[in-house]
Amino acid sequence: MQDDLRKLPEFIALPHRVGNVLRANIAFAIGTKAVSMVMTFTGHASLWLAILADMDASLVVVFNGLRLLRPTARGIRSSDDTPNN
Repeated sequence: MQDDLRKLPEFIALPHRVGNVLRANIAFAIGTKAVSMVMTFTGHASLWLAILADMDASLVVVFNGLRLLRPTARGIRSSDDTPNN
């Protein structure tokens, strides 16, 4: 952590962003697993399709979590935007 107090609003907003992304990731992963499990048990999908859906869901969850690395769009400047004085 740096001594730059201009980053304080971003640090305050970060837990809220993490919570929102975490809830979305959990809901998406459980929903995808439930749908693929029901389709597999009813005979509409094979086990390989369920494995593929699980792998794809894992990738979507990882890439959705990577969105947290982007700076926020609320006018808060990232460390790359600060002028060098």
